[in-house]
Amino acid sequence: MLKTIGVIGGNVCSKEIADIAFKVGERIAKNGAILVCGGLGGVMKAAAKGAKSAGGTTIGILPTQTKKDANPYIDIPIVTGMSIARNVIVVRSSDAVIAIDGRYGTLSEIAIALNLGIPVIGLKTWDIKAPIKIAKTPEQAVELAINYST
Repeated sequence: MLKTIGVIGGNVCSKEIADIAFKVGERIAKNGAILVCGGLGGVMKAAAKGAKSAGGTTIGILPTQTKKDANPYIDIPIVTGMSIARNVIVVRSSDAVIAIDGRYGTLSEIAIALNLGIPVIGLKTWDIKAPIKIAKTPEQAVELAINYST
């Protein structure tokens, strides 16, 4: 079965963070994994765009009630209508999670993953005292996610 790697991060981000997310998405696809994200903008859009540029498959777990809200790089939009409660589905659908930047939604996804025993790799994200692997580059983040996922 193909691995699913979640990419979590803010709906709005800087160009620097978008470039990092793009590279992460690209590496996920090049490693033959499926990218799972929240399906909207910012980090999610950049990562999905990166995955698509490398021929990968993307799944977007949408917080809204319509597929039309998915960014254009999502292959499989999953409509939940659950707002931020969809964060649990994003995490549960992932063998490992790469957190890039982000705010409180990202922090909640990190906490959910840690609570469920799903590996978390942090890349320019929250500095918390928890068992997360810290990556310095997009390449290292994906390598850790691929190698530490269940």
